[in-house]
Amino acid sequence: MEKESVAAFMLGVSSGYPFALLAATLTTRLAQDGIEKSTITTFALAFFVYNLKPLWAWVIDGVSLPVIGRLGQRVSWMLVVGLLVMAANLNLALVDPKADIAATALAAVLMGLAGATFDIVIDAYRIETLKPYQLGTGSGMSQYGWRIGSGLAASLALVVAARLDWHLAYAVCAVFALPAMLTALIVGEPERHKVVRDKKGMAEIWASIAGPFAEFFQRKGAFLVLAFILVHKIGDTLANLTFRLLFDDLGFSNDEIALYDVGIGFWALIIGVFVGGVIYARMGLKRSVLIALVLMAVSNLSFAMLAAAGHSNLGMALAIGFENFASGYGGVVVVAYFSALCDLRFTAAQYALISASASVVGRFLTGTTAGALIEAVGYVNFYLATTVAALPGIAIFAVMMTTGLVDDAMGTAGEVGEGDARD
Repeated sequence: MEKESVAAFMLGVSSGYPFALLAATLTTRLAQDGIEKSTITTFALAFFVYNLKPLWAWVIDGVSLPVIGRLGQRVSWMLVVGLLVMAANLNLALVDPKADIAATALAAVLMGLAGATFDIVIDAYRIETLKPYQLGTGSGMSQYGWRIGSGLAASLALVVAARLDWHLAYAVCAVFALPAMLTALIVGEPERHKVVRDKKGMAEIWASIAGPFAEFFQRKGAFLVLAFILVHKIGDTLANLTFRLLFDDLGFSNDEIALYDVGIGFWALIIGVFVGGVIYARMGLKRSVLIALVLMAVSNLSFAMLAAAGHSNLGMALAIGFENFASGYGGVVVVAYFSALCDLRFTAAQYALISASASVVGRFLTGTTAGALIEAVGYVNFYLATTVAALPGIAIFAVMMTTGLVDDAMGTAGEVGEGDARD
């Protein structure tokens, strides 16, 4: 296996764990502490920080750190932000939701802020390390890593909390920031990283902020591409951020959730990533992405069926299995497509814009309406609605395929180097 793919895997491990502590583990902790559903789902707004990361992503592209910057732009930022993530993790471990829900909310936002910045650095490092022909395989390995990192962090926290306490459970998870930091030190600065001129005066600073966006929106079909990015994952995000509420209401224990989420979900994702890599290689980027969109829509139906069935071990296994298969498959082909959209001069800023836009609507709706909607219509109707919400993304991408906009809007990350993502 090529070193770039191994690096993508290790980066994924560290990228996945902050999300897991906020999405899955914190939801379970709050539910077990007796916090109301409407308050719990409001915590999804902590993820909204991830959607604001384009506002400071330009700093990662253009600002050199003193002293440690000698290691390289990407390597130095990886080490500094990794330490910030560990500090935010420990801060979240110290709060007590039952004693001070406001302090818990602030700690969650700070964790989201650190995790979002970590993602900016990790995504830029991954894209610039991989060559165009490696985008599919590298995205798959990154998804393997993301799933292992998020799954192990979430499961470790649940198991430790069940036997000791939540404070220690969160604290031990800080070690998951290390794989990305060590990878950057060992592999070094990416060869495809294009250094933009130093940002000194106000004019240069403004150019560094506006340049990535201006370049993207000058492409043919850029606004339709952005519309696709914004809507394609609404249903999937709404569903994923509420799974733990469903599991808790159906009476599944922490150990059962850990067993099915890691035992069944992990292997289903492994298979999905493998199938995604095969389909990507044989059918190309465009058709493989369309299949991924359909699978993500259908996967939400499995949770509607689980909600209708009640506490069913078989239903839990099937629902988590199919959802993780769809996520694994989609993680390869959709992430490869989004990576190929970047211009190598502005990798951090543009991928931050793309990845933030991909979930902003779903996260906002989850934080503002999901809890109340579940209480009003029930889980079955809620998950059916998330399936319907996925249909516009499928329709837009089909239009992009038939009009050639998928290829026309591609960035240099999909073209420069060995291979071409458009093929």
